[in-house]
Amino acid sequence: MKKLLSFLLIVCAFAAVLSFTACKKKTVKVSEYDINVTYDSQTRTLTGVENFTYYNDTDNEISDLKFNLYGNAFRENAKYKPVSQSYSSKAYYDGASYGGMSIEGVENCAGWNVGGEDENILTVTLLSAVYPEQSVKISINYTLTLAKVNHRTGVTANTVNLGNFYPVLCAYTTEGFAECNYYACGDPFLSECADYKVTLTMPAGYSAAASGKTVSETSTSDCKKCTYTLSGARDFALVLSDKFKTVTQSVNGVDVSYYYYADVNPQASLTAACESLDYFGKTFGKYVYPTLSVVQTGFCYGGMEYPALTMISDELTTDGNIYTIVHENAHQWWYAMVGSDQLNCAWQDEGLAEYSSLMFFESHPSYSFTRTGLIGTATKSYRSYYSVYNQIFGEANTSMNRNLKEYESEYEYSNIAYNKGLIMFDMLRQSIGDDKFLGGIKKYYANNIYKLASCDDLLGCFIGGGNDVEGFFNSFIEGKIVI
Repeated sequence: MKKLLSFLLIVCAFAAVLSFTACKKKTVKVSEYDINVTYDSQTRTLTGVENFTYYNDTDNEISDLKFNLYGNAFRENAKYKPVSQSYSSKAYYDGASYGGMSIEGVENCAGWNVGGEDENILTVTLLSAVYPEQSVKISINYTLTLAKVNHRTGVTANTVNLGNFYPVLCAYTTEGFAECNYYACGDPFLSECADYKVTLTMPAGYSAAASGKTVSETSTSDCKKCTYTLSGARDFALVLSDKFKTVTQSVNGVDVSYYYYADVNPQASLTAACESLDYFGKTFGKYVYPTLSVVQTGFCYGGMEYPALTMISDELTTDGNIYTIVHENAHQWWYAMVGSDQLNCAWQDEGLAEYSSLMFFESHPSYSFTRTGLIGTATKSYRSYYSVYNQIFGEANTSMNRNLKEYESEYEYSNIAYNKGLIMFDMLRQSIGDDKFLGGIKKYYANNIYKLASCDDLLGCFIGGGNDVEGFFNSFIEGKIVI
């Protein structure tokens, strides 16, 4: 079994050597972010200081820390653009616009520099090495300039999207800290869990949707200051607006809030958020965060997930809005609580989130989506992709384990990571039966919560116990299977 599962990862060069470290069980100390930022709406800038406490849970001494500067993808001269040409007009609604993250200084260190393949990595040399189970604290002063763009990080017509708005510690692997280049296709993120305290100062009249729970709020005639906390999270995100309306509901002790400004039926959106959160929690395992913010915003794609916060595009139809809310909520399990390598194995979270959505709609027939319809749509799309790419390239690349930069387009990415992933999980379920399938999913969650799970970790939950599925996984993930 080990030989076969290892082989599945060998074809992906990065993943072949990648050994994920635990994203820290909550009984173990974790790194801490204490971030204080101020947003200036006139200059579209976020200035702040990140007080970061690094806890070394590796087996090695650490002399340098590396941070992903995702905001630098929005520089005018960036090597890797955050938006592909096909989505450029939808994203840049007011013409070309640029931003970037500037590091003003780092305190309590021997030195620092910004480099990486695309000026996207901050390397901090520590005053002295940090040994296993020791910690060190540094302070990073930075400025984030936001582009006018409908994206994870940017100023839209109605909101300010602050995904990846701070220097994010690179995940630690057997090769050291993993540097993430920002590709237009997919979600180029690989993060370990940490604890967060975020203090945001914003103009008066604004309100904010946040990943964390609000622990304090003060206002003056000029500004509003809010402090949020969140534990055991691999990211933290905010969305600001002076137009937000809010509807709220409590589900199993979780405060669910829907932030919107143009939704004709906000209660329906909130209901979908609450029902899917309840279903996934009962089906897969407990949702661990105290709040969930679902946020309507300008976004060039359908939606984007962060721990305890999801961004939903304001361009979606009512049905599209409902589906996207459910899909992004599934990511609270597959990405947020159970992490994975989104750079090299995107199907591991996207395919599973798609199939989780199918399971929700299958169990909630009042919605317009059916299992037959969703499977049929995915299969038709995948077959069309296969036919088109065979004609264009001579042979379609159907591998599911590949780096994001290897995808030719969003069309290819969506068919491999989403559609083929959904079809694979459905065929697996039909092959081994509901009980064994659900048992495997629950095992995957229980074994890997707060961790970065490898492909082996997922597949291993279904292999054994009378399940003869090694060849099935091999044919799907790395084979040339035509569905």
